[in-house]
Amino acid sequence: MRFSTLLLALGLSLAAAATAKPLVYCADASPEGFDPGRWDSSSTANATRQIFEGLLRFERGGTRLEPELAESWTLSPDARSLTLKLRAGVQFHERPGFRPSRTLNADDVLFSFQRFLDPKHPYNQALPVVYTYPQSLGLDRQIEGIDRLGELEVRFRLRKPNVVFPTYLAMPFAGIHSVEYATQVLKAGRPQALNNEPVGTGPYRFRRYVKDEVLRLEPHPGHWGQAPRAEQLIFAIAREPNVRVQKLLAGECHITSPLRDVDVATVMKRPDVAQLHQIQALNISYLAFNLKRPLFQDRRVREALDIAVDRDAVFRALFPRGDATQAVNAMPPAIPGWNPQLRNEFDPARARRLLAEAGHPNGFAIELWALPVARPTNPNGQLMAQLIQQDWARIGVRATIRTFEWGEYLKRANKGEHDIYMSGWSGDTGDADDFLAPNLSCASSKGGVKFCNPAFDALLERARESRDEAERVRLYQEANALFKRERPWITMAHSTIYIAARKDVKGFKMAPNGGVEFEGVVRE
Repeated sequence: MRFSTLLLALGLSLAAAATAKPLVYCADASPEGFDPGRWDSSSTANATRQIFEGLLRFERGGTRLEPELAESWTLSPDARSLTLKLRAGVQFHERPGFRPSRTLNADDVLFSFQRFLDPKHPYNQALPVVYTYPQSLGLDRQIEGIDRLGELEVRFRLRKPNVVFPTYLAMPFAGIHSVEYATQVLKAGRPQALNNEPVGTGPYRFRRYVKDEVLRLEPHPGHWGQAPRAEQLIFAIAREPNVRVQKLLAGECHITSPLRDVDVATVMKRPDVAQLHQIQALNISYLAFNLKRPLFQDRRVREALDIAVDRDAVFRALFPRGDATQAVNAMPPAIPGWNPQLRNEFDPARARRLLAEAGHPNGFAIELWALPVARPTNPNGQLMAQLIQQDWARIGVRATIRTFEWGEYLKRANKGEHDIYMSGWSGDTGDADDFLAPNLSCASSKGGVKFCNPAFDALLERARESRDEAERVRLYQEANALFKRERPWITMAHSTIYIAARKDVKGFKMAPNGGVEFEGVVRE
């Protein structure tokens, strides 16, 4: 076969082949793994969304739903049934030891979702794992069944109406696996391969990974959509924010993970080298109480610690550009259902009175876990912890600051080893359910560590059932008021997100949550 014919067979033009260059993304942390159903951190989602695709997706740079592996979808009038027609001819990745014998069909969809629903599924029997996001949504209690209507058609049947259910199928956790590959690795006694050696349908396929160093991806030549335009996609993992900026300016990486406020000015001084993308993101940072601890089961203690924090001082130190806003609700103001009646409070004197009423006139000792990675809503976890430590000391609370490597931090927090830990969330959909359900519903509470309030859950259920947008807004405002009264979190910040790219990078669009996708992105 002539070289030009081969290129056309791979979906590449001669011009594209001549200009294709490696694309290097400076990532801020290592992925937890590569099975998207098992993890929910942004670092992992940024990696897996290049490898896996969902039935639906959000438009690049927005929150509008679009078809991806499904060509079309129909939600029934009662919002209890979702039918999807799959795209024909979608090819899975090849990798050493695996060459798919067929294209995507309904069996792959059933396998990918039935793992979340059935603990006795053969894959779960071979490798019992926690599917973090599906569990937090209570997906096993929402889905009554999944039907194979044909080779390229499936139907999800729901136990209750849910008008936001289609958005779940566009989230990173819902990436579609090859059941053929899963069956092969299961028979070989290697079920962990789904996480360590992933096979998806996305524009890039897995090549090599070294934790805390590098992830290498290569173009998927059989991709059904726009042909990947980079010669290879490299995630260069650099945990220090200033290192990432210097690598960008030196040309060692071409796009960075979100910048800290203090780094924006450095990049803006070099318009000849870099371009700056920014968005007022759908995000929040917060401090979460371990509600299994008897101390924090008293709402007065939680409220005292909340109102003892001088947020103005924290913001002056951490957000000098003034591009962040204080979080009051459990979601950003741009989300319908944000409650404008709620307020933060700074009142150390009342905090001391609340502690005395709760039986702690002399305070107590606790651990405060500091975020070990820089995030737009918390660019310096250690500094935030130190400032809060000082505020709490003024009301008699003695906080010891601890932190761990990022993966260890997440693992220990999920086990409930913390007293109070720093966390955050970025939404995909622009809907309140995306913030409230996976973080604050009873389904998301593991052994009582997180918030679980039946009245709050009832509001979420009613909002999912309603097609009346005004009613949904009212219900979510009521849910936010209940959240503020109970204070399972100390809400901190919503932020603008800045991502810097070299001037020769074309086609990049930042997601509303600050996520990155590299399909169609090229260096010219």
